[in-house]
Amino acid sequence: MPILILMTLVWAFSFSLIGEYLAADVDAYIAVFIRMVLACVLIVPFLRIGQTPTKKRLYLMGIGAIQIGLMYLLLYHAFLYISVAEVLLFTIFTPLYITLLDERVLNKKQLPLAWWIAALISVIGAGLIRYQGLSVGFITGFVLIQGANLCFALGQVAYKRLELGTPRQQLQHYGLFFVGATIVSGLGMLLFADFNRTPTTTVHWIVLLWLGLGASGVGYLLWSIASKRVNIGQLATMNNALIPAGLLVNFALWGQDVNWPQLILGGTIIVIAVVIASRVQPNRRHGTNTSDPSKENI
Repeated sequence: MPILILMTLVWAFSFSLIGEYLAADVDAYIAVFIRMVLACVLIVPFLRIGQTPTKKRLYLMGIGAIQIGLMYLLLYHAFLYISVAEVLLFTIFTPLYITLLDERVLNKKQLPLAWWIAALISVIGAGLIRYQGLSVGFITGFVLIQGANLCFALGQVAYKRLELGTPRQQLQHYGLFFVGATIVSGLGMLLFADFNRTPTTTVHWIVLLWLGLGASGVGYLLWSIASKRVNIGQLATMNNALIPAGLLVNFALWGQDVNWPQLILGGTIIVIAVVIASRVQPNRRHGTNTSDPSKENI
């Protein structure tokens, strides 16, 4: 959990940086591709591809292609239609997607009711924080963000269920995750990018370096490793912790208005959801090991 909390704080800056410095000036396809290439440069040197079976290589590349390659293409385009605050609002359904995908698609087992309740409480808390009037382009933005949410949720659940060994062994495989994401983002750039909107300023490149090396390269590696050490209920509810964190960053860095009573109430509800998910462990009829969540699927 500490790693998930840390990465939530790190990613909170990413939303604001994309919205403030990249969305209006740099083509989304180009920005995503650069970000994935930088992550590859950082993580691929640790890759030990000979130790990864062919099926697992393709699976890992597929997870990366969907979870961050396709997800980022949808996310970056959403910033052209809606504000940073609205992007944060529309991510509130991710916990429900994670819970639904794990139970009905990948795990094919019934999850504890408390995990569903925790995910729903998390959505309610996030909605209380961000509910306000919406802009004209909110329908397009909403559809794009829901597509991004589904990609992110599917990737998280699929990676959690994939047996990869210890954190050190995961590092030796993880480069393939970014290879898949780079292929998808590269194809998107070649087919649809506006090459008149490339990064041109020092600020553009500083932001892209941070997003590629820090938020993506280190960030996704740590988040993925940590996801194997918590249950699905905790993972689902932690996805909504990004909303209050992102709003606080918007306030601290750019002085954006914050409704403090709503933020405190919604944030408290999200914390309650995480506590509920943390206290309930699945029994054997749910098809998950109960002895030690840190050893689940590793």
